[in-house]
Amino acid sequence: MKIREMHSGDIELVLPIYLSYYNGKEEGCWTAETAGKRIRQVLHMEGAYALVMEDDGSPVGFVMGYFKQYDDIVGYTLEEILIAGEYQNQGFGRMLLEELERRVKEQGAACVELQAVKDEMHEKYYGKAGYRDAKNFVMKVKWL
Repeated sequence: MKIREMHSGDIELVLPIYLSYYNGKEEGCWTAETAGKRIRQVLHMEGAYALVMEDDGSPVGFVMGYFKQYDDIVGYTLEEILIAGEYQNQGFGRMLLEELERRVKEQGAACVELQAVKDEMHEKYYGKAGYRDAKNFVMKVKWL
């Protein structure tokens, strides 16, 4: 497996992974247009940083997010991490996340922040990786 930085030119390569996961496993209604827009939005943010994992030149997963400045530290906000279905539950997600953590730390990030669905699968995955619920933040939403 090779892990390299992901760029805008890689969007078309990772779209099938995105569509398959969210439409197949999470019963989403993503299209190539909406998924491409979502990925472009993140990749074009100031401070964006993303990685793609490849097997013999074919993408098998990716992670993307951005660096965020606070008054005294820089954090990295993880927006998406996805591994193609046939590569899941084999440690590739853990490998990709660990590589991301190493690289963003080298670039000055003091922490990795993320929002995750509160279900058993996400709790297990992020819990095994050492992520815990933040005690000083709570997500708020007002649906309009």
